[in-house]
Amino acid sequence: MFLRLMLVFLFIFIFYSLIDFLKLKRQKKVFKVKKLSTFSKKNLNNWMNLTKKERYALSKEESINYLDKRKILLEEIRKEYKKISRRNSE
Repeated sequence: MFLRLMLVFLFIFIFYSLIDFLKLKRQKKVFKVKKLSTFSKKNLNNWMNLTKKERYALSKEESINYLDKRKILLEEIRKEYKKISRRNSE
């Protein structure tokens, strides 16, 4: 009786640990994105070898970086415009 109970608990423990292991392995695959610095003819094959999810993640990251750079540039332009308008008003 005691032996059967121990075996049942052992199997349950192994089952849950296996599920956790597979979840971690699957999450690592999803977030593993190969880095390509820029898109050019030289790395076209590397780009095409990426999976659809990896290409999507890479393009999304590039889009976010572009938007950040654009915001910074717009702030600089606004500051410069304020300086010029102050000089002209004086």
